[in-house]
Amino acid sequence: MSYIMDLRRTLGHRPLIMPCACLIIGDGRGNVLLQRRADDGQWANHGGAIELWETVEQALFREIGEELGVSPVEPKLMKAYAGPEFRHVYPNGDEVMVVDIVYWCHGYTGELRLQKEEVTQVRWFPLNALPENLLAHNRIALRDYAALMADG
Repeated sequence: MSYIMDLRRTLGHRPLIMPCACLIIGDGRGNVLLQRRADDGQWANHGGAIELWETVEQALFREIGEELGVSPVEPKLMKAYAGPEFRHVYPNGDEVMVVDIVYWCHGYTGELRLQKEEVTQVRWFPLNALPENLLAHNRIALRDYAALMADG
């Protein structure tokens, strides 16, 4: 049972602040690998909630390993995000303000093995042609990643 799920048993659907380790996987040529979420069908970056007593980096590697079955190569910290744009309501009614601590990398080791309970599909998208049904707050981080790549 995760820390957030433990809190949910007490607080129900009330808004929580949820710190998350997030990863943008790029190919260095203007494309990013996104995942389609099993819970709502939206496209998203990779990652998830940081567990109690876990470092951000531990959470990042754990989440990527669980969701995709791979390990990121040399992830670099990009930026931390929070605010009203990072409100998310899950299909079950749980509400959070995500605090996304976003990393990026250009590669991973291992073979993709999707955690079907959370991820139904992965696909490469050009940064200039992202899917319309992309999590709104992920679009902000991807915009910043595109600017970072454009600056070299």
